[in-house]
Amino acid sequence: MWLFAIFFTTFFTTALSALGADPQPGIIGHDHKPRESKPPVRLALYQPDIPQNAAALMRLGACLGVAVELIEPCGFVFGERRFRRAGMDYLEAVELTRHSSWDAFEAWRCGAGRHGENGEGQGEKKKIPRLVLLTTGGDTSYCDFTYQPGDILLAGRESAGVPDEVREAADAALRVPMVAGMRSLNVALAAAMALGEGLRQTGQFAGGTP
Repeated sequence: MWLFAIFFTTFFTTALSALGADPQPGIIGHDHKPRESKPPVRLALYQPDIPQNAAALMRLGACLGVAVELIEPCGFVFGERRFRRAGMDYLEAVELTRHSSWDAFEAWRCGAGRHGENGEGQGEKKKIPRLVLLTTGGDTSYCDFTYQPGDILLAGRESAGVPDEVREAADAALRVPMVAGMRSLNVALAAAMALGEGLRQTGQFAGGTP
């Protein structure tokens, strides 16, 4: 009987995985695609306000083969017309995970949602991916930073950036050098610049080194 129970549990778990089921709490939805073909550098969006920017960043992720982590709540209805118009059919190609809150995202980042992703054994300590915040208040230029495979680049909310709790959790804070007197770049442009540099340094461009 116990042999049957083990067989049934293994079969059921495998079936759920094959159907794209995600048992992790706090994860609203996960568009599953083969992880082995994706670069280890990821892009995260913290509670985005503007649907066009969020969709543009997801299009960026689709084109560069970079997974996108969406930290909710968003300042718009996910899937609304402006969002779909900006993202077009690229939204169907991006590897997207929607996290219900910052706490849910952190639980995933710290191991709850990444078990075995790097081929590590059950008893081995998993390496927590670094969180690299993009902010106008960053102390390091995005060009001077040494990126590592597995880094998660985090773009803040357009209207308010990120709260102190998120800033304190970041392992690094990067900025895009600008002309004096200019406030900020569009969040999608800044994220594209930093993500491109991260992929270049780690040799993770989907189409090869540019």
